[in-house]
Amino acid sequence: MSTNFGAKPQVQNISVAHSPDSDDAFMFYGLATNKLETEGIKFEHTLKDIQTLNEDAKKGVYDVTAVSFHAYAYIADKYALLPHGASIGEKYGPILVANEPRKPEEVGGMTIAIPGELTSAYLALRIYNQDFEYKVVPFDQIIGAVSRGDVDAGLLIHEGQLFYKQVGLDKVLDLGEWWFEETGLPLPMGGNAIRRELGPEVMKKVSRYLHDSILYSMENREDALQYALQFARDMAPELADRFVAMWVNDLTLDYGERGREAVRKLLDLGHEKGIIPHKVDLEFVD
Repeated sequence: MSTNFGAKPQVQNISVAHSPDSDDAFMFYGLATNKLETEGIKFEHTLKDIQTLNEDAKKGVYDVTAVSFHAYAYIADKYALLPHGASIGEKYGPILVANEPRKPEEVGGMTIAIPGELTSAYLALRIYNQDFEYKVVPFDQIIGAVSRGDVDAGLLIHEGQLFYKQVGLDKVLDLGEWWFEETGLPLPMGGNAIRRELGPEVMKKVSRYLHDSILYSMENREDALQYALQFARDMAPELADRFVAMWVNDLTLDYGERGREAVRKLLDLGHEKGIIPHKVDLEFVD
């Protein structure tokens, strides 16, 4: 009779996909650099831009993925939302910019560069106004498209929100400010979703580890920021710091009821306005 005392416990590989933006990199610092004990689970990280992640999520490519809340409307059958890891802006959000001063009332007659049809930024703008034309432009090329006059205006996500004035563009509308005036809620942009097929036990375990990673980064902010800077597209450290502070906050660690209500409101209004064809049931891993 042989007893295999040396047998190692089974390790489950979990694929995690998120964007290379400094806020996502900051959140995943603890896991990506093996700072945390993740017994029984090995995380394999993939970095892609949010538009690609949204498309991949529709095919169920990754076990855990960052996803726009707009895109979640089309993957809710395959994925549940994790209760942390969200990017939610309190009185700020994507910014619509133009080459010259324009009024929000003019949006309906514009051709606008948007970062993708499945982005929450596009959904929020459509809820605001249904009548504009749009062109899909990679998010990091939108400022250039506006400056050259290829479009009347551009919808900025990511760090473009912080430096559009420096390149001579004018703010037409801050969707986060408008959303707060309308609803009294923060504006949710994106979160982390997990494949339902993994089963409740694994989903809860993964959820705990991702929560721990965000908490670790917040408690080791300087190191996590240093790590995130390598993904920050040549952003100055102080700009990256401001950007991370905007999108990694208390609501990132836990949506809370207010954060969850904000996501429900965004998707419900998207459905009411005919942008999302069906009502979306939100399910969080608790």
